[in-house]
Amino acid sequence: MNFAQIVQTVAIYAIPVLFAITLHEAAHGYAARHFGDNTAAMMGRISLNPVRHIDPVGTIAMPLLLFAATYAVPGGPFLFGYAKPVPVRFGNLRHPKRDMIWVALAGPGANLFMAVAWTLLIYLLAATGAEERFFLAMCRAGVLVNLVMFAFNLFPLPPLDGGRILVGLLPMRQALLVSRIEPWGFFIVMALVISGVVGSLWLRPLMAVTGSAIDLLLTPVRALLF
Repeated sequence: MNFAQIVQTVAIYAIPVLFAITLHEAAHGYAARHFGDNTAAMMGRISLNPVRHIDPVGTIAMPLLLFAATYAVPGGPFLFGYAKPVPVRFGNLRHPKRDMIWVALAGPGANLFMAVAWTLLIYLLAATGAEERFFLAMCRAGVLVNLVMFAFNLFPLPPLDGGRILVGLLPMRQALLVSRIEPWGFFIVMALVISGVVGSLWLRPLMAVTGSAIDLLLTPVRALLF
């Protein structure tokens, strides 16, 4: 991949990634406020302004450095990044253990909604005969980015959303045991990602199932357009 291809790839993925992380984090804040915690609102984090959610290291520096370091590696580049987490004080929620589940689900739910929206846009472009390769590539990138964020964040290990959902669903004793993993959860997840466990056993299967479900959901739309 030469420099021009790298620039083109960054241009294609920039808007989908910004939308994906912004709506994901804002959705957590909206859900938290709905269930009784105004922390994110008071800190200005319930916002569709991507600047408020960008972490200079996790959102910009780390993905770019990883892309530059691994783009020539067989199998393609390895990318990983994160946004600035929306602050949620679960103790402020009206029913902390139960409401934690909905607050955690809000982020992946926003990514699922965007994956559907980008897929729908692909159908609309195809139905109108649009042949602009850049926009079609951007739509496909939007689907891919949001499916990755949806599936990855549902991995059942704190501090990921799936871990918080698991804590909310488990009985109190087991929930406390799982929650104690959180200080080391990021490092455990990274080790599982690098080893390929997350990708092969969780990410790709869940993305495939979700993509098929989206196609099934939009079957009536395809029937109307084509």
